[in-house]
Amino acid sequence: MPRKFQRLFLFILGALLLLNLVQAYFTELIFDEAYYWYYAQNMAFGYFDHPPMVAWMIKLSSFFFDGELGVRLVSCLMATATLALLWRTIEQKDKQRYVPHFFILAFSMTLLNAYGFFTLPDTPLLFFTALFLYTYQQFIKKPSVVWGIFLGLVMAGLMYSKYHAVLVIVFVLLSNLKLVRSSYAWLAVLVSLAAYTPHFLWLYENDFVAIKYHLFERPNAAYSFEKYTLGFFVNMIALFGLTFPWVYRSLFKMKAKDTFSKALIFLVYGILIFFFISSFSRRIQTQWIIAISIPLFLIVFKDLLQDEKTRKWIFRMGLVNSVILLYLRLGLVLPSLLPIHYESHGNRAWVGELQSKIGDTPVVFENTYRLAPMYAFYTGNLTFSLNNINYRQNQYSIDGSEQRMQGKDIFYVSPYLKDEKIAFTNIKGRVFKGKTIPNFESYRKLRCYLEEKKFSLDETTTHLIKVFNPYDEDIEIQKLHFGIGYLNNYKRIKDIVPLEVKPVDAEILTLKSNDTTNFTFKFPKAKKLRPGYFRIGISENGLHYGLNGNSIKLE
Repeated sequence: MPRKFQRLFLFILGALLLLNLVQAYFTELIFDEAYYWYYAQNMAFGYFDHPPMVAWMIKLSSFFFDGELGVRLVSCLMATATLALLWRTIEQKDKQRYVPHFFILAFSMTLLNAYGFFTLPDTPLLFFTALFLYTYQQFIKKPSVVWGIFLGLVMAGLMYSKYHAVLVIVFVLLSNLKLVRSSYAWLAVLVSLAAYTPHFLWLYENDFVAIKYHLFERPNAAYSFEKYTLGFFVNMIALFGLTFPWVYRSLFKMKAKDTFSKALIFLVYGILIFFFISSFSRRIQTQWIIAISIPLFLIVFKDLLQDEKTRKWIFRMGLVNSVILLYLRLGLVLPSLLPIHYESHGNRAWVGELQSKIGDTPVVFENTYRLAPMYAFYTGNLTFSLNNINYRQNQYSIDGSEQRMQGKDIFYVSPYLKDEKIAFTNIKGRVFKGKTIPNFESYRKLRCYLEEKKFSLDETTTHLIKVFNPYDEDIEIQKLHFGIGYLNNYKRIKDIVPLEVKPVDAEILTLKSNDTTNFTFKFPKAKKLRPGYFRIGISENGLHYGLNGNSIKLE
């Protein structure tokens, strides 16, 4: 690259890095970032919702800065490296004449822009997708032990970023089935599996909780064309904003003239077809398809170099996109610029309001893994998300946060409190209420197991339930009350009924530590619907029923 173009490229790349760092410093955390910051307070090889890469990034950032930049530093660096990798992967010699077009295209892509400073699992997913494609490009040109090992490590990095990464790997490999005869490709697979083994072990030690939740426990809803399938197509447009006609025009024009271009085509169409089919059973979120941004960038820029019409319109519409996105980014810092309140607005305010009322008292938030880490981030105080049968499991369900609350005087914030004092009001005007609970005690990790394979809603049949106590102390049965949640066919709670259980051994008064106790029960009558599923919950000390059993299908 001639020196003047090299200087221009590095100048714009450095300016974007500086912009992202400034944005990262002045923008309050969004809720998911606070949740992932909470991950990073206890380093591990896995977490309830995601693999650990996002936590590792935050931990590394925290070594250099405090506050928001201490969450986002590595994301800013990764986003910069992603653009550098894309530039490196483009092999056309005349690319140096179109440095401004390169950056306009990149900056105009909605989520590629946002993940330049937000710290979410999609940030490393984009980086490792770009690195994977660059590495694969070098690997197919000159297969070797070195490139095989590096390709394997990059694939592991992809999988440590987000489970969706498996689609990136699979569709690229499907584009070149000759790889099954390559010893270097098999070396890459073995290296990848070896590097990913710590996460496999974490999944095994935690009863595959993340996989079970994503595949079997996540609630759904009845199919809606507008919300599901049409929403999927809207997401395809939202990724690219006003440039979308020319982005997809470039894709349709693309011909697989070599192995690498074939991989790009397979990757884009593979992901789009996969989530199009998925849209008939669930709502597709925009970030689920974000990996197509990387191969589509390469496809569009190649077309831009060859087609003057594409070059002209991508630059024009990209500039408009960029101006809009710059305004929205400024609005993340200054709420008055936006017509709506975004989740980066007002968090310091409500946290400060609550802390001014309760001081350093630990806080238990019921049914919100979003508020608990946000409050902890901005105060440094202990928090816990108490999840009940109407909510979902999350990282607070499997870590040691509950234990840190036991026996303490805590402040309890719950949507079920009606007559208590106002705890705080968020920027949208929603009122949250709370109360003080002395000597707090909860047993959310009690687990209920049913060994029968089939169940019908027969109110006369007696069933056996096993309750495992994982705690280091015995628990008095009199502190516990059982309930049954009846779910519709989409696994959404519609009815909760008290459940009468009886110990098999009538003389048993406690659940022994690290032991299982057997009870019997009969199904109580559902009040509101003909349920499709049920799950068992346990209420301790008057708290709402917990998520103590899995959702089980009724015949």
